[in-house]
Amino acid sequence: MTLIKSISGIRGTIGGRAGDTLNPLDIVKFTSAYATFIGKNKKSNVIVVGRDARISGEMVKNVVCGTLMGMGYDVLNIGLATTPTTEMAVTMSGAAGGIIITASHNPRQWNALKLLNSEGEFLTAADGAEVLSIAEREDFEYADVDNLGHYYEDNTFNDKHIDEVVKLKLVDVEAIRKAKYRVCVDAINSVGGIILPQLFERLGVEYTILNGKADGDFAHNPEPLEKNLSGIMDEMRTGKYDLGIVVDPDVDRLAFICEDGNMFGEEYTLVSVADYVLGKTKGNTVSNLSSTRALRDITRKHGGEYYAAAVGEVNVTTKMKQCNAVIGGEGNGGVIYPEIHYGRDALVGIALFLSLLAEKGCKVSEIRQSLPDYYIAKNRIDLTPQTDVDAILVRIKDKYANEQVNDIDGVKIDFEDKWVHLRKSNTEPIIRVYSEAATVEEADALGKELMQIVYDMTKQ
Repeated sequence: MTLIKSISGIRGTIGGRAGDTLNPLDIVKFTSAYATFIGKNKKSNVIVVGRDARISGEMVKNVVCGTLMGMGYDVLNIGLATTPTTEMAVTMSGAAGGIIITASHNPRQWNALKLLNSEGEFLTAADGAEVLSIAEREDFEYADVDNLGHYYEDNTFNDKHIDEVVKLKLVDVEAIRKAKYRVCVDAINSVGGIILPQLFERLGVEYTILNGKADGDFAHNPEPLEKNLSGIMDEMRTGKYDLGIVVDPDVDRLAFICEDGNMFGEEYTLVSVADYVLGKTKGNTVSNLSSTRALRDITRKHGGEYYAAAVGEVNVTTKMKQCNAVIGGEGNGGVIYPEIHYGRDALVGIALFLSLLAEKGCKVSEIRQSLPDYYIAKNRIDLTPQTDVDAILVRIKDKYANEQVNDIDGVKIDFEDKWVHLRKSNTEPIIRVYSEAATVEEADALGKELMQIVYDMTKQ
């Protein structure tokens, strides 16, 4: 059983002993710490709470909401909602912050508290560290009986989110409607099964939803990778659809499947949407260090500058603000379009991609063929309690000192025609090893080579 405390919040498996897992006692402690932090400079007495459809979500929501009320905050519960919907609800309601109850792509036994500031954005590293410090000190003061918070429910934010998406200047609703697209969607039995049909109705898109029951009983591993998506890929091969769409349980990650049933590639979600946006809005882009070089190539083609950020949405959005990026995100299928808000948003990605598809008047596979061709291999090294990850990364950096090395987040080694990135995961007890090259075989070989070097180092 696992409990991971990081700057981005608290994440863990359900059940077990206090301090070891995500359980009611620890939920109270970290919710109280967050409320204490927000109270230092609060602009409102309201905190928004939204959740995905995980089986444990109802339990966690009840504990979170009760704790916030005990801290004297009014709770605005928006119910089953995507991560981007909850982010936007914070700013729309003028709240002091928000808590999203979701473990994103983690399996069904996991859940988490993701913490937002008053801008509806994830806490910075410094702010997240302060929340953890408050939690460790257990420096909380609860409200007396006359100052307890109130509880409200508002289930209108899905519609409000979609309103903002379809109003975007680069979302061509008329062209999408005229194209009469047929899409197949894997909603993993979470909140995508609620909001995506509403989006498609507004866009005039005919849709089939697989795994659309929002009961949290995930039909397969929820990470939107090819190895987990045989069901929708087989359905796409029937030839009945123009586009396949896959989201994770909280709908901030987005992957496409071509009309022939082949993967578009989650790395290319952002690249394709950026190509469309940059063709109409000149500017810069940002993605994290583990994302494909294709975004850099596309950005330069349009006369912009590409910048790399450390892994993590808050790191990407911070960099985007610094360099005035018009679009950015992460190679895991996360599209961040500041025109609507600074957060990964699958609804925005879908609407912009359908606009691109309508403008081109071609097949999805043809769009993929028009983009720079790279292949990423994603491997992992499971950690043991004895593993000194930081020491290993320093040794890797020293070993490749003659190459272009970036150490703002783990170690990334840039060779002339390929790269490899090793970093300690913020959400799982592993080292992620991402590598990219001209072929999948070469990319995988590069990753495996670095993994073997790490294994050899741990034996010394």
